[in-house]
Amino acid sequence: MSPARIDHLVTSGTFSLDGGTWDVDNNVWIVGDDTEALVIDAAHDADAIAAAVGDRRLTAIVCTHAHDDHIDAAPALADKYGAPVLLHPDDRVLWDMTHPDRAPDAALADGRTLPVAGTELTVLHTPGHAPGAVCLYAPDLGTVFTGDTLFHGGPGATGRSYSDRPTIEASIRARLLTLPPETVVRTGHGETTTIAAEAAGAAGAAEW
Repeated sequence: MSPARIDHLVTSGTFSLDGGTWDVDNNVWIVGDDTEALVIDAAHDADAIAAAVGDRRLTAIVCTHAHDDHIDAAPALADKYGAPVLLHPDDRVLWDMTHPDRAPDAALADGRTLPVAGTELTVLHTPGHAPGAVCLYAPDLGTVFTGDTLFHGGPGATGRSYSDRPTIEASIRARLLTLPPETVVRTGHGETTTIAAEAAGAAGAAEW
């Protein structure tokens, strides 16, 4: 049994794209034990995230995608801990809108495994909400971190630049709904859900 646990905090700020700005609350997920941790989506408040990480060794800051509300605190958190920022290269165009003078440190790729605290997170490339969107599947923990790809109630938004509805639906059906039904879905915003619940919703929806 993995000693890893999942810590959760909510940070608040704004999301801006295509000329609009919206107030948002983001889920920040921290996977680790008492000695090391990995942060998923460094949103808005580097100090609050650092307080949750504490004096643990930060192995990586993983970006599920590069919308500004998910990456705005990543450089500051990385500098504080000397940890690498990981992003799928297909989202570099979005990253550069927020951090034009600071590149991510390493690239995420489909199938890559990220070890932390005796467990592993597997990268699933799930484009649609953004070209380089990824989810992180942790079978030992019975969970998948979906960023803004899959929410309680269905797919993430696709109404703005660099997003596509058929693509996100295909990603979800092929990469997420095929996971064990009891898998807990930990999302980028809002409440958790399960693969079973979202599969049932997809099956029952005339237009998903």
